[in-house]
Amino acid sequence: MELMINTEGFMARWRGFAASPLVSLPSAISVLPAIPAPCSCHLPSAAGACARRLPTAARPGGFTLLELMIVISIIIILAAIALPQYQKTIMHARETVLRDDLHKMRSLLDQYAADKGKLPQSLDDLVTSGYMRDIPTDPITGQKDWTLETGDDPHSGSDEQGVVDLHSSSSDVSSEGTPYSEW
Repeated sequence: MELMINTEGFMARWRGFAASPLVSLPSAISVLPAIPAPCSCHLPSAAGACARRLPTAARPGGFTLLELMIVISIIIILAAIALPQYQKTIMHARETVLRDDLHKMRSLLDQYAADKGKLPQSLDDLVTSGYMRDIPTDPITGQKDWTLETGDDPHSGSDEQGVVDLHSSSSDVSSEGTPYSEW
């Protein structure tokens, strides 16, 4: 059984009682049935009972401490998984750059020897002759400190020395297990 309030009929009856000279105001109020006023927090449910519901504006906002701790824990776990993979990727990129730099500089040593008929005395000879713009930085050490291997110049008639090979000056071991200085 649902309680329906017809406010228009109530107001019409009230005006009728109040306008009647025979009925006084206190007696008119006692004649009216006691109907509880509807409230915004009491809404009829399907069973006919009143279901208590908080208005949207009265609900508390934000996150609980537990929710924040769960989210932070998930972020930490994801970072712990991603960081080692990121470091491996960076190291692999440095090793790739080192291989490429060594290959190019060895190729330039050969080109210099073929063009000039002698081996360069240092890497600066390659720069001054226009074979390179600048000496590249060793990606492992972060410096321009290459280890140069000198040997007899096969192109010269006298026993002159020149740069025959170069290596990284790093003493670290690569991801393959070989020292960078042996590449």
